[in-house]
Amino acid sequence: MSNEQKVNCGRRRLVVATAAVGGAGTVAALIPFVASMLPSERAKAAGAPVEADISKLEPGQMMTVEWRGKPVWIINRTKDMLATLPKLDGAMADPKSEKKMQPDYAKNEFRSIKPEFMVVVGVCTHLGCSPSAKFKPGADEGMPSDWLGGFLCPCHGSYFDYAGRVYKSKPAPDNLEVPPHTYLSDTRILIGEDKKGA
Repeated sequence: MSNEQKVNCGRRRLVVATAAVGGAGTVAALIPFVASMLPSERAKAAGAPVEADISKLEPGQMMTVEWRGKPVWIINRTKDMLATLPKLDGAMADPKSEKKMQPDYAKNEFRSIKPEFMVVVGVCTHLGCSPSAKFKPGADEGMPSDWLGGFLCPCHGSYFDYAGRVYKSKPAPDNLEVPPHTYLSDTRILIGEDKKGA
C-alpha cells in the first residue's frame, strides 16, 4: 500500500469517526430537547379530571374545586334559589344556553344534570375576572332592590343568576361555562370528563 493510499484510508477513518461522534452528540443533545416538548406530569395533572365530594355540601352552600387552573363552583341550590330561575328567564341574555357551545345537559333552565346542583367555571366570560357570590336577596349587599341572588363580577359589573346565566345588557357576552362532568355517585362528581359524551 502506497503512502497516498495510507493517508486516504486514515482520512476516511477520521471522517467516519468524526461523523459517528457528531451523530452521537446530536442524538444526545436532541433527547432533552424532545423530552422538553412532551407535557410534564404537572401539565398532565392540570388537565386531568378532578373528583369532588359533595356529601357534606348543605343546601345553600357553595364549594370551589380547581380544574385546569380555574375555579369550578358547585352549589347545592335550595328550593328558593331554584324558584328564582323561571322568574328571571326574560332578563337573561341566553336563558337556555343556546348561544354558545355547552354540554346538552346545560341547555335547560337549571343548566345542570341534577336541578339542585349547579356546576360552573367561576370565571366571567367578559375578561376573565372571578365573580363574587351575592346570595342575599335585595339591596343589602349593594345590589339592586329587586335582586334575587346570584353573582356579581366586580371588574365590569356583569350579573349572573343561580344558574350562571348572564343578564341582558351586561358586558359578559355569554353565560358562565358548564364544564364537562358526570356523577360517579350521589355524593361524587367527576369534573372534566363526560362519560355520556354529551
